[in-house]
Amino acid sequence: MLSLRSLAISAIALPALLAGCAGAYGPQRLKTGASMQEATASMGQPTGRYLRPGGGERLEYARGPYGKHTFMLDFDAQGQLVGWQQVLNESNFDVLRRGATRDEVLFALGHPSDAKPLRWQERSLWSYRYDTPFCKWFQVGIDANGRVVDTGYGPDPMCDDTMTTGVQ
Repeated sequence: MLSLRSLAISAIALPALLAGCAGAYGPQRLKTGASMQEATASMGQPTGRYLRPGGGERLEYARGPYGKHTFMLDFDAQGQLVGWQQVLNESNFDVLRRGATRDEVLFALGHPSDAKPLRWQERSLWSYRYDTPFCKWFQVGIDANGRVVDTGYGPDPMCDDTMTTGVQ
């Protein structure tokens, strides 16, 4: 049986342990002004690199294909970190519009968790897993010209059918 003191120590230690794990997973430990070299030493090699409008570079750290987070780190023209964000969320998905280019999608969301050719429709379907309690993923249809033709949400095939349909 746990003593009250053991429970109190656990209550203090657990959040600290979890915070340490979260910091190792993403860029939380990096401070504004950190160099690109410091970022890659902390995060590893990026999964994508993009030029930022007006100069500088954006580094992508996708945690896929089963991961639900992609971190984008933005650096100015001098290679100093100006900010970062986790981009796989509905607010970022909902601003993508028909006609956007493939490169604009990559800049905004990074590489997809899954990409499938839909030959009969002459397009590709890019799918992004993200943190949601509803067992769905975001999908982007890209035509042969590299333009977004549609976007939407669908059930993530990694989920159990009973979770999405409610039928057992």
